[in-house]
Amino acid sequence: MALFKLTLKELQEKFTSGEISAGEIARAYLLRISQVESKIKAYISVNSKESLLENAQAIDDGLKAWRKTEPLMAMPLGIKDNICTEGMRTTCGSRMLEHFVPPYNATVMTRLKAQQPLILGKTNLDEFAMGSSTEHSAFGPSRNPWSQKHIPGGSSGGSAAAVAADECVAALGSDTGGSIRQPAACCGVVGLKPTYGRVSRYGLVAFASSLDQIGPITKTVTDAAIMLNAIAGHDPLDSTSANRDVPDFTKSTKKKDLKKLVIGIPHEYFAEGLDTEVAEKIHEAIQVLGGIGGKIQDVTLPSTGRAIATYYLIATAEASSNLARYDGVKYGFRAKESQELAEMYHSTRSQGFGPEVKRRIMLGTYALSAGYYEAYYGKAQAVRTMIQRDFDAVFQEVDVLVSPVMPTPAFQLGERLQDPLQMYLSDIYTIPANLAGLPAISIPCGLSSKGLPIGLQLMGRRFEENIVLRAAYAYEQATNWRSKRPVIRS
Repeated sequence: MALFKLTLKELQEKFTSGEISAGEIARAYLLRISQVESKIKAYISVNSKESLLENAQAIDDGLKAWRKTEPLMAMPLGIKDNICTEGMRTTCGSRMLEHFVPPYNATVMTRLKAQQPLILGKTNLDEFAMGSSTEHSAFGPSRNPWSQKHIPGGSSGGSAAAVAADECVAALGSDTGGSIRQPAACCGVVGLKPTYGRVSRYGLVAFASSLDQIGPITKTVTDAAIMLNAIAGHDPLDSTSANRDVPDFTKSTKKKDLKKLVIGIPHEYFAEGLDTEVAEKIHEAIQVLGGIGGKIQDVTLPSTGRAIATYYLIATAEASSNLARYDGVKYGFRAKESQELAEMYHSTRSQGFGPEVKRRIMLGTYALSAGYYEAYYGKAQAVRTMIQRDFDAVFQEVDVLVSPVMPTPAFQLGERLQDPLQMYLSDIYTIPANLAGLPAISIPCGLSSKGLPIGLQLMGRRFEENIVLRAAYAYEQATNWRSKRPVIRS
């Protein structure tokens, strides 16, 4: 089997045993990227062949001297291009930061680099992580490896496409309203959003600060646990980082049954608008979960219907505040030939931001404006508390909640670009977990009649990623969906 087809755990075992070298891994992935990247367009930037082979040689040389390996040593990773990487361009998929090279690493990068992986490049995304299809990238859309006419999801579409197309063994994404789980579902891979505060946000270019969270996109649940082990933990540089012990998440990927776990089925997630094929696959997955020991229980989350409106007030308000810094003065793009300061501000933001980012800035600015703050933003925060309380009440009865990830399989490129509301509804099932700060995972659970992946979402209590991973792993082992891979034709 080609090296690029292996899972992270399989590749790790071959490298640790000495069966393969870091150089062989680097060359295998460089070859794979050269074969399929022109079709998938998963990356905004790819590290040079010389740099990657030099890093791989340094790992191999060091290994001969030290005889010690780390879990991610020599593992080829993709990094979403809104995570700061020292000396590597970080664009956020925007012309505003097209030439920005950070002078420091995000905390997750510092933690990854301590284990000496191979960083292959920076993956594509919707501009400033605002989107559900990766079509809002200033550098063009990524494409779904299962069907290049379809979206890979968003905003971490490049990361999910890269993993599905074997252009990296694992990747980092960020999730503000579903941006890890939704593209993972579209591309038939695993996407884990940790609890808010479990992973440091320091060095993640902010979209909505009370919602953003970094997490892994991988081929299997075990691989997600390995990645989470590497990046989780308290960080004094992030005031929202939780000072809690971090367990070994790989211990959750050992049992193949769900005995003593209660699985909740929220009926609000199975209402009008859910595609019949998606509903069928989710109900089949629920039967599997029951068959391996889970106790199935119907539950209700009455505030679910308010989640979309709540999210698009809070997220846009925070985006408006966070993106105010891009004015052409401090760093990033600056419009030329402006005579006055106000004209320079106007021209810079008009030319530097794409239409979706402008739309969200305007919505957020309006929600925060004098006379409307309490009516919109203040009320949205109150409803957010109601949504959190719904989850708190339900999690007194159940251990894990099960739902679809998306109402439909991946839609075609261009299909919803002129209909923002339909685009926003793609995240209707993922947004509540962000509003409540919960851990949630997407795992493959089937294929549509058109051969497009369908994802199953599992949500858990805050800081109980171990239980979410246990349930996901048990389902994964009881089915064969993890072995289904796209065929990318020339």
